[in-house]
Amino acid sequence: MSIASTDPAMPDHGERVPVPLAAPAASVSHAASHNASRLVLGVLAAVAFVALLMVIALWQKVSGMQEQLARQSADALAQSAEARTLARQASETVRDAAAKVALNETRVAELTLQRSQLEELMQSLSRSRDENLVVDIDSAIRLGLQQAQVTGNVEPLLAALKAGEQRVARSSQPRLAPLQRALARDADRIQATSTGNIADALHKLDDLMRLVDDIPTLNAVATQTGTPLWGADPLPADAPWWQRMLASVRQELRSLVRVGRVDKPEAVLVSPEHVFFLRENLKLKLLNVRLSLLSRQVDSARNELASVTTALNRYFDPRSRRTQSAATLLQQLQAQVKESAAPNVDETLAALSTAAAGR
Repeated sequence: MSIASTDPAMPDHGERVPVPLAAPAASVSHAASHNASRLVLGVLAAVAFVALLMVIALWQKVSGMQEQLARQSADALAQSAEARTLARQASETVRDAAAKVALNETRVAELTLQRSQLEELMQSLSRSRDENLVVDIDSAIRLGLQQAQVTGNVEPLLAALKAGEQRVARSSQPRLAPLQRALARDADRIQATSTGNIADALHKLDDLMRLVDDIPTLNAVATQTGTPLWGADPLPADAPWWQRMLASVRQELRSLVRVGRVDKPEAVLVSPEHVFFLRENLKLKLLNVRLSLLSRQVDSARNELASVTTALNRYFDPRSRRTQSAATLLQQLQAQVKESAAPNVDETLAALSTAAAGR
């Protein structure tokens, strides 16, 4: 290694210039500085090499990080795209689910409406069936009541009450329970008070009207039960003929004149023509009693029976068996008329009105 001189006075011809030997200290310092510069250059070169290696290592690391970031960015983009796809699918699923929920809610609302309509229809049918049942029972009871009032026979009314009670029991409707109890109570009450049956009273009236023509009056001349009203005891069957003839003559003579106590002059003064009208008047009174019983006019029937009893006691012979039989029939009729009050089903009719009103 040669060091060129930079002095312009020195010729640059490649010639060696002899160094003077008189200056050894300057050469030593020059060599030291030269070594120091070489050392600095070596250190710098080493530092530069290390820096280069570090730069290369950093570059590789940065390149790896960039690649990793690129991969992560690509993965993130892919995941983002997949997330967007999933979000879109989820949104579509949510929309479909919302549409299905709305459709299900609509169907549920329709089913609820149909169910309410069906329940209303069933209740309407049930109410219609109950109303028809109440109307049928009311018609049957009113018809039985009319028959009882016209004929005096309470059996049709009792049958209608019992049939209505059975129909209500089979219907198993709680709101008709008061009607069932009212039907049972009215049936028991009418059955307990049906001893004075009008039909039996009508039969007795017929018997009494047949007896009117045969009842002897107080002024009747005829005898009763084959014995004279006034006279001696009958003769035995083995009496002699003359005794029987004498008794017959005596009876004829005594029949011309009657002697007795007159307690009721008006009965004795009744002429035979008036007796016919008296009997017909009794028949008319008995017919009035029949009509009063059929029309359920109990007071009028009682008054007519009392008038017939008064006429029977005043104008007819109380010793006659027919008169006694007629008096017995009159007493029985008065007792039956007293007990034969009109059947009362007001409780059942009130329960029917309440059931028909839907309460």
